[in-house]
Amino acid sequence: MITDIMMGAVSGFDVMNHISTHTPETLVIVITGYASTESAIEAIRRGAYDYIAKPFDVEMLEASVKRALEKIQLQREVRRYTAELEERAQALARSEQALRRQTRILQESMGDGLVIVDAQGRISFCNPAAERFLNLETTDLPLEEWPDRSGLYLPDTLTPYPIEEHPLVRAMQGEAVDAAEMFVRHKQVPDGLWLSVTARPLTDDAGRPQGGVAVFRDMTSRKQREQELESLVTVTKALCTASSRTEMEVVILEQLLHLLKAEGAALVMQKPGSGEAVIELAGGKWSCWTGKRLAVGEGISGHVIATGQAYVHHNVYEDPHFTYDGPNGCRAVACVPLVEHNQTIGALWVGRKTPITPDEVHLLTTIGNVAANALHRATLYEQTQQRLQRLNALRNIDMAITASLDLRVTLNVFLDQLTAQLHLDAADILLLDPHTQTLEHATGRGFQSRNSLPSRLRLGEGTAGQAALERRTIFIPDLQIGPDPLLQKIAAQESFVSYYAVPLLAKGQIKGVMEIFHRTLLEPEPEWLNFLEALSAQAAIAIDNATLFDELQRSNLELVLAYDSTLEGWSRALDLRDQETEGHTQRVTDLTIHLARAMGINNGELIHIRRGALLHDIGKMGIPDHILRKPGPLSAEEWKIMRQHPVYAYEMLSPIPYLRPALDIPHYHHEKWDGSGYPRGLKGEDIPFAARIFAVADVWDALRSDRPYRKAWSEEEACTYIRSLSGIHFDPQVVEIFLTAEIWRRCEKRYALKD
Repeated sequence: MITDIMMGAVSGFDVMNHISTHTPETLVIVITGYASTESAIEAIRRGAYDYIAKPFDVEMLEASVKRALEKIQLQREVRRYTAELEERAQALARSEQALRRQTRILQESMGDGLVIVDAQGRISFCNPAAERFLNLETTDLPLEEWPDRSGLYLPDTLTPYPIEEHPLVRAMQGEAVDAAEMFVRHKQVPDGLWLSVTARPLTDDAGRPQGGVAVFRDMTSRKQREQELESLVTVTKALCTASSRTEMEVVILEQLLHLLKAEGAALVMQKPGSGEAVIELAGGKWSCWTGKRLAVGEGISGHVIATGQAYVHHNVYEDPHFTYDGPNGCRAVACVPLVEHNQTIGALWVGRKTPITPDEVHLLTTIGNVAANALHRATLYEQTQQRLQRLNALRNIDMAITASLDLRVTLNVFLDQLTAQLHLDAADILLLDPHTQTLEHATGRGFQSRNSLPSRLRLGEGTAGQAALERRTIFIPDLQIGPDPLLQKIAAQESFVSYYAVPLLAKGQIKGVMEIFHRTLLEPEPEWLNFLEALSAQAAIAIDNATLFDELQRSNLELVLAYDSTLEGWSRALDLRDQETEGHTQRVTDLTIHLARAMGINNGELIHIRRGALLHDIGKMGIPDHILRKPGPLSAEEWKIMRQHPVYAYEMLSPIPYLRPALDIPHYHHEKWDGSGYPRGLKGEDIPFAARIFAVADVWDALRSDRPYRKAWSEEEACTYIRSLSGIHFDPQVVEIFLTAEIWRRCEKRYALKD
């Protein structure tokens, strides 16, 4: 069941309480948009199976629901097994009760042991079954010697049976005894027997005890079945507590060693696709077998997996097919197949010194069936989890590609996901330089020393160069016997064993090579290889995107430089046409930039201020030459035309999107702080900030430059003049910064040195 915590009038916690009270088998998944540690703890305390905070991935919810359904299914199976156990146990108990009520016991022909003793405890009758059960070769044996002679033990199978507790002794004292259990072990039954004893007193007519009669029933088979069912329940419950396939394997072997009194146990699993087998886990005396690999059909395990038939041998030393490194004293062995959906997926081994009985083989087979089902489910679950993790890894790489324009950042994220998801020791990326046709090392992970790797390779050089040139993946399982001396050197320095070189292709073009190194033998499965291919495609896309972006940036920079060079050309042409002092536009532009920077304007805005300063008098291109170059004073009508040049500048530049952000200076640099300027008569802070800055710089350069009609003013004269117009023509704040910081000194020194 899926519920929220906040559901209007009903609390999600109340719903959980109701469910746990009335339908405790129902699993509850809590989804909430008000996630907190306290609510999560409270939800789990009230029996929530899972707790998911909003927003969430649907895949996460699907995975949680799937786990819950699998757990419910497993709980149902446990309940079914338990019910079967209880039903069988009850049936057996009823059967025994009916048998105990029989008033007449067959003597010579009966399978139960029958013993009758007199008042002194001497045996007056003992049938053959009792002789066999109790090792009674003579009827003259006193009752007090029975425990030693017959090997009688309490149900713990270790404590000798006290003579005073013996059912016949109690019957002789007038007590009726029903279904007393005892364990018997002697030379005739070295493996032991379980006996159920029913005893009754023999009395005279006055009711005085005169002896006793006891029936000994062999219940070994029943006890074994009960133990088998108990073992299955124990194994099933233990498997329910395991959270991973690895933990399940440990639980299975621990239960086998305990339930079958085995000295060694092993779990063999067949690898999908290749058909070979591997001992995934071994315990007891066979622990050293863990990890051993078996070729297809090799040895007894291969035969059991191939045929689906169990193998039992009481002296495995005599079997030449036993290929392991010796059974380590476990003379008797049994191996049963693990079958799931009519397909053998592995085998289960046990071994010990004493022979393994058919009943124990049956128990081993039953445990194997339960184990196969559990391992299959765990494998499917872990595969699902792994696929989800790999999908998430691809998503993280996608996000890195879209979120960062820095290829190094993207490649670092890529290598993190690559080594984590494919469980690799080391990996690196080589990028192709299309101009030099060389592969250059970009970044790496997992190497003990950066000096182990070459910084660059030519196309076709080494295995990586060969993979790039031939555009194919190259796999070297063992670098020590590989064909590349360079890789052999790296393997010796870094203890690498296996190697992959994967070409990175985007749009049919080689972008680089991804190298994979591992310090143990790599045996990739098809799904592993498919994910590697997907990752290499992602890496190629990232490199291609970064290359395209770099090329776009380079083209954009070249275009911007071309635009700026054009603007500077326009400004020089305007200086010549207006007969301004040579370099006026460049000087006033630099002065404006320094002043704007001192005023705290950011670099992005400085770009537009520079362009505006270069084009501050572009509107004069619309002024006739006879007015622009007139040597004497202008008439009122001519001034009217001249004052239109800021408007002309706006009309000329505003249609150009590239220059639109730079319009403030060309359009408003003749506005004055007191509103007496033109073309719009703006006042105070209504005048754009860039224009206010430029106005000070423009007047300063004009005053400090020689003109045909006057000499340049001194610094002191210019400063006095600028200060006198603060708050009238100029922004007082701009004037203060300009004069206090002496902005002009750096600019004038620069141009003086240049001259």
